[in-house]
Amino acid sequence: MRIGILNSGGDCPGLNAVIHGVVGAASERGWETVGFRDGFEGLLPPGDFKFLKRSDTAGILKLGGTILGTTNKGNFAAKVGAGDVAKVPQEIIDKAKKTLDQLEIGALVIVGGDGSLTTAHQLYEDGWPVIGVPKTIDNDLQATAMTFGFDSAVTSVVDGLDRLNTTASSHKRVMVLEVMGRHAGWIALWGGMAGGADVVLLPEMPFSMEKVADFIKLREAQGHHSSLIVVAEGAKMPEGLIAKENEHGGELRLGGIGAMVAEQVEKLTGKETRSCTLGHLQRGGGPTALDRILGLRFGVMAVKLASEGNFGQMVSYQSYHVGSVPILDAVHKIRTVDPDGEVVNAAKAIGICFGQ
Repeated sequence: MRIGILNSGGDCPGLNAVIHGVVGAASERGWETVGFRDGFEGLLPPGDFKFLKRSDTAGILKLGGTILGTTNKGNFAAKVGAGDVAKVPQEIIDKAKKTLDQLEIGALVIVGGDGSLTTAHQLYEDGWPVIGVPKTIDNDLQATAMTFGFDSAVTSVVDGLDRLNTTASSHKRVMVLEVMGRHAGWIALWGGMAGGADVVLLPEMPFSMEKVADFIKLREAQGHHSSLIVVAEGAKMPEGLIAKENEHGGELRLGGIGAMVAEQVEKLTGKETRSCTLGHLQRGGGPTALDRILGLRFGVMAVKLASEGNFGQMVSYQSYHVGSVPILDAVHKIRTVDPDGEVVNAAKAIGICFGQ
């Protein structure tokens, strides 16, 4: 048996752990592993790949990014926007299939987010022996309770808030931290709670800047002269606007709402306010212990599915157990924060304001 693996879409802490898990589990079975460079593009003739041995993955657990490289551009960029999906041209698929056949790949592990898994499902429908592994720091994929990379991103947010808190306290300022997550508020919610934020603004929960301002004024009257606000990049301003930088490769690139919130807070409260965008710092650096273990387990399960010939499946984490679900159950279905859920209610119970 010869198994292939590729990473597609954005980079993410824990990708190397998945590679380590696949290569290790495959080696134990006496299988060969072929790593394709730069995502699906590595499949196109003449093929850009490398045979991976255990020695190639020694020591990569602690590394961020991916040793195989990745891309969200090129011939296989099927995702064209939130909820809108385009098919990869059949001639591109046929070219890539030749590489797969020439290398005698018996199973192809595709590690990616919603867009990449959409492509994976198209390839499976075309007869490819595909297995999906969910990857996104946004934690917004349906059919899995958690994705690797999320914990590392949250840890980055917490570190940022810890640092902003000291300067906010020193200058009696309001500090606004804009975080990633696209159309889901998981990073903002978890990072805000763990980092001691006073206000958390999410895409799933409409908010009023007046309510936020009133809350900060109340804190001021109670003797709390500094405040921390976390806002998800996909949160909508009260006017219904989503801050966006531009369109990039068909995908809406979000950003800028932190500065908008800071401007309104200063205007409505008179408090000196500063904004900071954490940006790609959330996706960089080494993975946390949780993401290393989760990535390893995902990689091992992918090899198990390959051994069973269980293709068209995506590795899934539910109730502390790693199993699998059909890829189709995971794509086109974004998992968002429940405004009435237990986590939000826990945050409200300790006095966190959601601008409502």
